[in-house]
Amino acid sequence: MVQEKQNAERPEVQIEQQSEKVTVRQEIDAIFSALRNNDDTSHDFLLRVVQPGLAGLMDGSVSTLAPIFATAFATHNPFTAFLVGMASATGAGISMAFSEGLSDDGTLTGRGSPVVRGSITGIMTFFGGALHTLPFLVSDIHLALTLAYVVVAVELVLIAAIRHRYFRTQWLKSIIQVVGSGVLVFIAAMIFGNA
Repeated sequence: MVQEKQNAERPEVQIEQQSEKVTVRQEIDAIFSALRNNDDTSHDFLLRVVQPGLAGLMDGSVSTLAPIFATAFATHNPFTAFLVGMASATGAGISMAFSEGLSDDGTLTGRGSPVVRGSITGIMTFFGGALHTLPFLVSDIHLALTLAYVVVAVELVLIAAIRHRYFRTQWLKSIIQVVGSGVLVFIAAMIFGNA
């Protein structure tokens, strides 16, 4: 009784007692179960899947813009921009996977397995960076840039929509924040690409 009262005064002890060590397999099964049962707005799903996935998608979509477009503007060579884009997306994906996976082991925060979270973040970071890199497989630089602009716009609207749906961010506010960050990075790409 005394021990329970002491633990009640220490929230970190309560969290440790509440969280059980979940295996990677159990976590993956729980994710697929939530998707099958259309239970993708639960608190656990948001913490363990949506948030790391969104962080990765945002990082991949925004952070890789500058090197890809700066390379395209500087070299006027779409394939060189493609190689830089794929290298950026791969490097960012690996970096974000380790960053998320090593940030906490999930027991104190309840965010689940670091392996699962890190994998989700890394994959989504790579996806976000690689998606707007693919247009640079087109040999005409002007067409490649136009296609890449369209893909970037779709990515940014998708990110804003995910924030709006899952985190109840106002639609206009979400669009302004996400597109604003993309515009700032694009300006950096123009500055360095035309230096």
